[in-house]
Amino acid sequence: MPKVPAPRSLCLLRLSALGDVTHVLPLVHTLQTGLPGVALTWIIGRAERRLLDGLPGVRFVEYDKNTGLAGMRALRRELGQRFDALLQLQVSARANLLSAFVPARRRIGYDRLRSKEGHGLFIRERIPDPGKVHVLDAIGSFCQPLGLVRGEVVWNLPVPDEAHAWARAQWPDDGRRTLMISPCSSHALRNWRAERYAALADHAAAQGWRVVLCGGRSALERRTGDAILAAMAARESVLDLIGKDTLKQLPALLARADLLVTPDSGPMHIANAMGTKVLGLHAATNPHRSGPYSDRRFCVDRYDDAARKYRGKPASELKWGTKIEAEGVMDLITVADAVAAFERFRANLG
Repeated sequence: MPKVPAPRSLCLLRLSALGDVTHVLPLVHTLQTGLPGVALTWIIGRAERRLLDGLPGVRFVEYDKNTGLAGMRALRRELGQRFDALLQLQVSARANLLSAFVPARRRIGYDRLRSKEGHGLFIRERIPDPGKVHVLDAIGSFCQPLGLVRGEVVWNLPVPDEAHAWARAQWPDDGRRTLMISPCSSHALRNWRAERYAALADHAAAQGWRVVLCGGRSALERRTGDAILAAMAARESVLDLIGKDTLKQLPALLARADLLVTPDSGPMHIANAMGTKVLGLHAATNPHRSGPYSDRRFCVDRYDDAARKYRGKPASELKWGTKIEAEGVMDLITVADAVAAFERFRANLG
């Protein structure tokens, strides 16, 4: 069989969310390293574009989900070319339909286990089944149909110098350790109770740690931050930055923390990409699939307990990727669980 020539143009389709587009960055690094000079176009959502804008060697094309089919037709016109290959990195119905408007000689999608919502109708090739792996590793497998082998996992989030300068100005470099709390996921049923965050924050403050709250501008995040502060005994030790940063400043802010506490959320994966350790709170989701990629030693894992309580079977018998977003599931994580994880991190500091 003749050798398939290396692609000169690739289109990546991954619209959302913040954590998931962070998982795509190592794939971009692999593609740019293995295919020098390849032209990369990434179809992406608006907020995700703001986070990744400035990524070297990548042309971003935004799609606003509110524009429907008219927006899909407009996107096809904006693309203005036929690609050697489309990497269809998202299996939602909207993303699958949008992919039909991307002209490409090869259309590569997920293995059958991860395929859903008609995904198989829009692709002609599938990545090999990578097994029960982290989301980042499944995405990384998209290099294989192109004849590449993924090497070192590298993120290289594009964070401008002015964002780092803003983050440095928020508190002094005085030697105190910093616990950052990003309390909210966009999936409300993944969120922990405010009074439990407050108890963990009080414990950290009692050890001499600075506590920083961060989050977006939504009403939920503001209410949650206020509830944490109201429940704390040591609220005077807290720096409240909820709603005060931009998406470009967020990675720089997370990079300044010693430890981030958060449920399964975008900030979890952005912090991990910036080299910050994460105390992830997992009951609704499996940390081995969607926890902080580099280091999960400081996570609380109650996913198996959730599976037994809400699905009637151990986690090992659930389909890989099953989410248990049930009312009260995060109550399986106790304050003692989080304090123990915090103390594991402190002990690791030596």
